[in-house]
Amino acid sequence: MSDLAISSSAEAQAPAGLVEASDAVTAANQLISFAIGDDQYGVDIMAVREIKGWTAITPLPGQPEYVRGVLNLRGVIVPIVDLRCRFGQGLTEATPLHIVIVVQIDGRTIGLLGDRVLDIVSLDTAEIKPVPRIAQSQKLRFLSGLVANDDGMIALIDLPNLLAETIN
Repeated sequence: MSDLAISSSAEAQAPAGLVEASDAVTAANQLISFAIGDDQYGVDIMAVREIKGWTAITPLPGQPEYVRGVLNLRGVIVPIVDLRCRFGQGLTEATPLHIVIVVQIDGRTIGLLGDRVLDIVSLDTAEIKPVPRIAQSQKLRFLSGLVANDDGMIALIDLPNLLAETIN
């Protein structure tokens, strides 16, 4: 389980309507922040293997809509997850300006399609706040916490939960 994931014991101890943020991001306490539209997201830098520009992919029949296809990355077949679509906001009209963040999750290599990389953010784990659980939202179950920065809030993606229902 990634360090960004929410543990079930932490969830059980959270006040009503909240899910506890993780106690630790990584030993380095850094994340890669990126954008999808006007929203900022972050992933644990220790899970990131590479960031590359958008290139042609091979679509696969019978996959969920948010699995755009696969990419051959130096002999490794990498499924590409369209985060905008996964969050219920429609398909990304990918252009050469879009990025793929290649991450390693539980021994699997996955590409995450985003609009653009923003920054590498260093933080203290005490800065990670819980995600309010006011309404049922498909997007919220993929988030492990929130971090305030100068430009607003960064929503931390819970990578194992993002894939829990997608790729086995």
